[in-house]
Order: sequence, then structure tokens, then C-alpha cells
Amino acid sequence: MTYTFKILENEYWYGGCCNEATTQPYDVNSEFHHEYTHDVTTQGAPLYVSTKGRYIWSEDAFDVTVKNGEFIIESELEVTMNEDGSTLRDAYLSAMKAHFPFSGKVPERDFFKAAQYNSWMEFTYHPTQEGILNYAHTVIDSGFVPGILIIDEGWQNNYGDWTFDSRKFPDPKAMVDELHALGFKVMLWVVPYVISSGLKFISQIRADLNQSGNASKTFLRNEKGEVSIQQWWNGYSAMLDFTNPVDCEFLESQLKALMEEYGVDGFKFDGGSRTSYHPKRFVNGSPRDFHGGKYSPLKQNEAWLAFGSRFAYHEYKDTFKGGGKPTVQRLMDRGHRWEKDGINTIVPNSLVQGILGHPFICPDMIGGGEWSYNVKPGFHIDEELFIRMAQASVFFPMMQFSWAPWRVLSEESWKIVARFGRMHAEVAPEIIKIIEESAVTGEPVLRFMEYQFPGNGYEKILDQYMVGDDILVCPVVTKGTFEKDVVIPEGTWVDELGNTFTKGTHRIPTPIERLPYFRRVK
Repeated sequence: MTYTFKILENEYWYGGCCNEATTQPYDVNSEFHHEYTHDVTTQGAPLYVSTKGRYIWSEDAFDVTVKNGEFIIESELEVTMNEDGSTLRDAYLSAMKAHFPFSGKVPERDFFKAAQYNSWMEFTYHPTQEGILNYAHTVIDSGFVPGILIIDEGWQNNYGDWTFDSRKFPDPKAMVDELHALGFKVMLWVVPYVISSGLKFISQIRADLNQSGNASKTFLRNEKGEVSIQQWWNGYSAMLDFTNPVDCEFLESQLKALMEEYGVDGFKFDGGSRTSYHPKRFVNGSPRDFHGGKYSPLKQNEAWLAFGSRFAYHEYKDTFKGGGKPTVQRLMDRGHRWEKDGINTIVPNSLVQGILGHPFICPDMIGGGEWSYNVKPGFHIDEELFIRMAQASVFFPMMQFSWAPWRVLSEESWKIVARFGRMHAEVAPEIIKIIEESAVTGEPVLRFMEYQFPGNGYEKILDQYMVGDDILVCPVVTKGTFEKDVVIPEGTWVDELGNTFTKGTHRIPTPIERLPYFRRVK
């Protein structure tokens, strides 16, 4: 079915998918097209909200085109235009209360108390026990605050074999104990794929379940009832079916064994974007039946989120219709660059996350988490970019390091970065209070200027953000910018240097060591 909704004059729209944030807001002059039924590679929802108090909603993904002053939406399910109020805030709150109300629950506070650390950019596919411990010790020795440490891909024997590779990790229990003693919590990377030893390993899993009579019910299957082998970024594998309690119980048992035997605290749940592939990617362009019901790829994505939420320490970066849930959401991998998929996307993407119902958010790894940059000929770290990424992350609910600043930066630069890492920990108690309020009210932690101060022409400001009601953060996100025009809203505001500002546009100095931010005093 085709639905058409007219965009009003001076009306601006945000939503759909946070990875499209730099194309927003949409107005009567915009042109945009995306097939969300084919692709949800980060936080997304069948929701758009407008500055005129209106919102568009459906219960499932739809394909959207914006042109000629209209939204043109293709969907198998009903799509509705709703109106309740006259502002962006009104539209969001109305949609949230109707479709993804919050429970008041907050993820583990450890996520917010200090920066996190991830092994990915330092080790990619080759983390080792010795390397992880050296990294952790140097975090502390270099003046950073210990927090959650995520051992990313490569720790396990193979995909679907949830045991440590003994060649890389000869004594994982001793490693985890030492990390705990240093003040870290420890999480491991997991995906829903089974590739280890191919079909032999799959057969072993089925054999283990035979006694309960459940072996024939495991894994996603093709139209013949056979285990379906799917392509993903690391090859071909079977995929566990998280709409099936048998598969959920099986993986839960594997992960709890890691917690009980080694003291692991939780898991980074990756690979959700692959569970959201359109059915035509699976069998001849047609949906299939699994376990007696019509297969829904996006339902698999939702089920993957529900499964991982069983664990207090978790992380996701590709979630469909997960608004309102107390889950930790990180931006998908950003490039080490100023434009395209780089630092320019961190603030707008995160603001759109908020109006899709995700307040408990983390920007990508500082410096960028897209690993392919590491292997490009002639690649080098841009120290200015690295510092500005760290600054932009300070007032987020979470911030995450991966590249070791003390290794890739000059001493002067990594000491600047360390200072902002400590600053994140210093402001954490204040941010946690805002997070706790958000868990009850459903309001974003990071907010558009237009959300907080409607009707002032702030609709297109995407390089500043509000944290709650009274903190304005204005990071530098363009290269060589040592003076910046900052838009101050109504009220009286004091910056981190003690200077007072009132409403208007102010040009302020932004040397490399400065993150401008302002607190409203009245």
C-alpha cells in the first residue's frame, strides 16, 4: 500500500534511522529515499517526528521517499499520521507514550561512571591475554580512569564456539581476575552465527539437544526444513533463531558458562543488522515459514535485542524498533575522517537516536571504529580529529576508547585526550541524574536545540546539543576550527571559563585543548 503525507510550510521532520541524520531535517524542499524494509544497519524505527507536533508511525519497517513536499511511504501495514501538540517535543512525547513507553529502568550505572575501552582498533581480529592486560595497565598508567573493557572479535575459538582460544588466552580466569582487580568490568563480543567446524559443529549442538527432543527445532531453516546457511561479513554460517526459546536457552547456557567459569561480566551483541535483511535475501524473493510461523527478519532483530537484555552488561549498535527499552546503544562504526561517515555524524546521529527512543547512548570509539582505515596505504592518525572526537563525547551518557591514545598520539595530544576522559568521569554523577530522569519521562538525554527551544529557527543546528534542560555543549567538528560561532538560546548561560552569555550568536575561541560548554544559570 502507498501512503502520502503532505509536508507543511516551515515544518521539519527527523527520524527513520539515525544513520541518515545528516540528510535531515526534511522539509518541503527535501529529496530522500531509503528502503528500510531492506536495511536497518543501526538504530532505526518506523517513526518520523515533526516540528509542528505531528508524527508518522507504523508497526513495521517501510520504504520512504521524500520529494515534491511529500512523504511517500510503501508499507504492507497501516501507516498513520498523528497530531498532538505543536512542537518537536510534543510530537516525540506523544509517539513515545503511545508506542514505546519507558519503564523507569536504567542500564547498569557502570556504563556511565567512566569511559569504556574496546580492544577492536588496537588488536582487530587478534587480541591476546598479554596484549589485553598490557592495554589495561597502560590505561591507568597514562592517567585514564578504568571502566568497562570489551574484548572484541577474535577471543573465541571460532564463530559459534563460545570458548576462549587457548593459544591467545592461556589462562582467561587469571586475566579476568586481574582486570577486575584493576577496576575494570569485562565484556566479550558475540554474534548469533555458528560457523565453527561447519555442519559438524551444528550437528553436535543438535545432538546435545536430542534428549529433550528439541534438536529439530534449532537454527533458522529453509523451506525444506534444513538448517539455512546465511552469508554475513565473515563468511557463511547457520544462525540461531531468537524467536525460538530453544535457541535462546542454548546460547544463554553458553554465555552463562563464561560468566561462571571465568568471571566475565557481560557481552557485546553484534550482528543484529544481518538479522534484519529483507526476506528476499534468504529464499527466492519470498518469505518463508519457520517453526510454523511466517519468518520476519526484523522480528529476529527485535528478538536478538530481547535476548541480550537478559544480561545486565550488554551493548548493541544495530537495533530496530528498540525505543523505550533500557538497553545500551552505541553508534555504528565511524570513519577516521572529518566528513562523510566521520566526526560530522556523531552529534546528528546521536540526536536522532534520542527521538527514536534511545537515551542510553554511546558514540563510536574515539578516533573512529571502522577498522579498514588501519590497513589503507598511507593512512595516518589525524591528532586534531582524535582530540575533537574525544571532546564531542565527554557529555554523552557514555564514551568509548579503542585506539590507545598513548600509542597513536604525541605525548602532548594524548595528555589532552586523557584530561577529557577524566572529565567524563567527573561529570558522570550529574549526567546519571539526567539519565535516571529520562528512564522515567522517556525524554532524550541529548536533545536537539529545536527540541528544547522551539520556534527560534534552530531546526538545522546539528553541531550543538543540549544535555537535559540546562547544559549546552558545542564541540568542534570541523578541521582547523579555532574559533566557532555558538548559538546561545534564551536565558543566562555561563561557560566553563566563567564567561556569561545571553541569547544570540557568539564567536568564541576554540583552541585544540578546549571543549566549549555552557550551563544555564537563570
